[in-house]
Amino acid sequence: MATSLPLVLVPGLLCSARLYAPQVEALWPNGPVTVADHRRDDDVAAIAKRILDNAPPRFALAGLSMGGYIAFAMMRLAPERIDRLALLDTSARPDTEEGKAGREKFIRMAQDGKLMEIVDTLTPKFLHRNHGGDERLKGIVRAMARETGVEAFVSQERAIMGRPDSRPLLSSIKCPTLVLVGDGDELTPPELAREIAGGIAGSKLVIVPDCGHLSTLEQPDAVNQALAAWLQS
Repeated sequence: MATSLPLVLVPGLLCSARLYAPQVEALWPNGPVTVADHRRDDDVAAIAKRILDNAPPRFALAGLSMGGYIAFAMMRLAPERIDRLALLDTSARPDTEEGKAGREKFIRMAQDGKLMEIVDTLTPKFLHRNHGGDERLKGIVRAMARETGVEAFVSQERAIMGRPDSRPLLSSIKCPTLVLVGDGDELTPPELAREIAGGIAGSKLVIVPDCGHLSTLEQPDAVNQALAAWLQS
């Protein structure tokens, strides 16, 4: 790998660039690092196209949760531009009917001015049960939600609801791929990561101990180590 290979990081739902602060600091020596803006469209393909339009000609791509859904869409649109792929705490499956109903409820709450109530509901699912009392992490989650805002949150939820099934795409992914998940991730549990890794030939699966859904923040050293190895592979 050329050491100047750019890295594009795609955040998750209700997450801002803060999600990747530990990674930007640790990984910038490998090449330029960019955190993509995923707040402007309500369709994963449109978000993917916008990111591609602003991305380098060829780059490494990592996405967490919703960022993984967007990364799959980018792989559909321009696989030749993506040198390697990291899928963190995500799923290749489409949204369930139950999931869509929950998102519709959250959309109504957000539009009624209750975004922070949504954050309070989601935070215990975002974080590992051992980190539920970590005020620093909870503060970051709230800060990211404020930076996202209601309008972008609603667009993101609609994009997630409409995402396609990415399982048929898995066998076509040929670039070096890292699949990483927290062992206590309740939103996209390890079995979903195993499904992705099992579908991508030659991929590497990493399960991070004592870690929930927001692995980049909860266990940054372990995630940075896995990402550095992936970039250097």
